[in-house]
Amino acid sequence: MRLRDKHYEIDMLNGPVLPKLISFALPLMLSSMLQLTFNAADVIVVGRFEGDAALAAVGTPGSLINLLVNLFMGLSVGANVVVAQCFGAGSFKETSDSVHTSVALSLVGGVLVGIVGFVFAGFFLSLMNTPAEVLPLATGYMRIYFLGMPANLLYNFGAAILRAIGDTRRPLTYLTVAGVVNVILNLIFVIVFRMGVSGVALATIISQMISAVLVTLCLIRSDGPIHLDVRRIRLYGDKVKRIARVGLPAGLQGMVFSISNVLIQSTVNSFGKVVVAGNTTASNLEGYIYVAMNSIYQAAITFTGQNVGARRYERIARVARDSLLVVFAIGASLGGLFMLFKHALFQIYTNDEAVIAAAAIRSNVIAPTYFLCGMMDTAVGLLRGMGASVMPMVMSIMGVCVFRVVWILTIFPTNPTLFMLYVSYPISWAVTFAAHMICYFHVKRKKYPLTPTA
Repeated sequence: MRLRDKHYEIDMLNGPVLPKLISFALPLMLSSMLQLTFNAADVIVVGRFEGDAALAAVGTPGSLINLLVNLFMGLSVGANVVVAQCFGAGSFKETSDSVHTSVALSLVGGVLVGIVGFVFAGFFLSLMNTPAEVLPLATGYMRIYFLGMPANLLYNFGAAILRAIGDTRRPLTYLTVAGVVNVILNLIFVIVFRMGVSGVALATIISQMISAVLVTLCLIRSDGPIHLDVRRIRLYGDKVKRIARVGLPAGLQGMVFSISNVLIQSTVNSFGKVVVAGNTTASNLEGYIYVAMNSIYQAAITFTGQNVGARRYERIARVARDSLLVVFAIGASLGGLFMLFKHALFQIYTNDEAVIAAAAIRSNVIAPTYFLCGMMDTAVGLLRGMGASVMPMVMSIMGVCVFRVVWILTIFPTNPTLFMLYVSYPISWAVTFAAHMICYFHVKRKKYPLTPTA
């Protein structure tokens, strides 16, 4: 038996769903929050020691980075689903081939995205109307950041493989180690060596390399179906197709999402560097709510995927009910806490009252309604766990991306305020969640009816 791996696995096929879903999601939630905290150290350090221009320079490339990375991050979702389904079906060889294909995809994708991001950083940022005083700093930050892209994707694919067997604890450990290194290097590079945003970017890629090495060693030392043999790392054609069937629509959806976010960021940029800095501050803090909810999205994918692979179709409804209830509770409670303490939280990043006021405009709209985003994403996770990825992609593109673009081009010009810009978020979340739930009931009734299990 795989004793070492068994210690970290969660039995998703038997017994009550809710406690196991929470057991799966909690380490993932903590690891995501830690990662965000360590990333926030980038913003806090430059905001405190380098000023508003540097703060804006670190925040501005975020949506652009996501645009370039999301295709392969979507493939990591596909890897999670395929490994979970193979593992749930009890197929050692199929699981192993999926693991080695996933690692190969991460390395190929990391190199490709790294080259594109490095070469075209300045061009893309110019297209986003990045303020002139911010552009050189943002370009330098982005170029260094993309040098670490192979390590970034390798870690994310490796963590997706571990999540597929129910292991969210070891990624938490690896991110903690890498994150502590990131914070220490931030302080050394920015405060001691005065390297500014370049030092922040360098600290980030070093920490990403550490997390990538740790997750790779974990897979190599595993003695079950997720064991990684470097000599077998290659693209197995049938596994590439299965991963792409789920992952490409997820990645394309993420890219289109990012296009709409780039458009919104470009509109935010037109208000000047104070508003850009305020938007960066608010979005960094709101990220804690998002990653907490995203852990339930990941749980929905993995629990549904394993039960589909094991043909335990009667458990899908329980996974859906419990995951949606939990994500609502998380989003609503954290959003409420954020509203109570937002001014004090903003002051962690900056003492500039104009920046704080700009941050408050965004958070007053986003924080109280963020649970809608979590429920929307969780519904997508349920569909992807069932192997349906094109349908949620189309619904998400129409309900979120197209809606926001139309909003910016038609509604926003009638009242060009930050409030009118930000309110497009919760409206699009609500509409798209409703559409996803209709799709969920349709797919479940058609493909996974309640049939007795063997």
